[in-house]
Amino acid sequence: MAASTAAGKQRIPKVAKVKNKAPAEVQITAEQLLREAKERELELLPPPPQQKITDEEELNDYKLRKRKTFEDNIRKNRTVISNWIKYAQWEESLKEIQRARSIYERALDVDYRNITLWLKYAEMEMKNRQVNHARNIWDRAITTLPRVNQFWYKYTYMEEMLGNIAGARQVFERWMEWQPEEQAWHSYINFELRYKEVDRARTIYERYILWTRSGWCHYCLSAVRTVEV
Repeated sequence: MAASTAAGKQRIPKVAKVKNKAPAEVQITAEQLLREAKERELELLPPPPQQKITDEEELNDYKLRKRKTFEDNIRKNRTVISNWIKYAQWEESLKEIQRARSIYERALDVDYRNITLWLKYAEMEMKNRQVNHARNIWDRAITTLPRVNQFWYKYTYMEEMLGNIAGARQVFERWMEWQPEEQAWHSYINFELRYKEVDRARTIYERYILWTRSGWCHYCLSAVRTVEV
């Protein structure tokens, strides 16, 4: 009986005594604790419940609510281009290509210098096999931002993949008028060599050499004049 009583006893842990009961120098608020928990993802939120759409009326209601959410986000800060791109990609996922185009055009009115915006817009058209629309976007992009080499590379690559060799050559010629960096000239030369156009490749190389020499001479002449002054 004594043994069972001894075995049934539980040891009560000792409570640590607080030696310094003065308030801490840095006070932490409840809001700060919640914010840190969210930033560190300490609390994992359950995924939203899946909604099954059974008829056209529910589908239209879903579209209306999603569009309102996207529009509200854009209205809060029009300069956040990622919101525009998400909106357009969502419309594209619904095969609402014309709506997606409208969103991209609105976004370009906000920030036409955003390279990612032009790329996403053109990629959407190419993905949906809208070749003429894609050409129009690339043409506008290289006209608006001619120093962005990525636009020229993708434009010429698209035309080459479509088998439009003459069109790709025309884009390369427009590019060379801007006197781009050396890699661009090499890309044009390699393009011609892929189609066994050795004479064309040689002519392009000679043009590049003349351009580099004329640029070097112009620089030397300016330097000499500066020294004489």
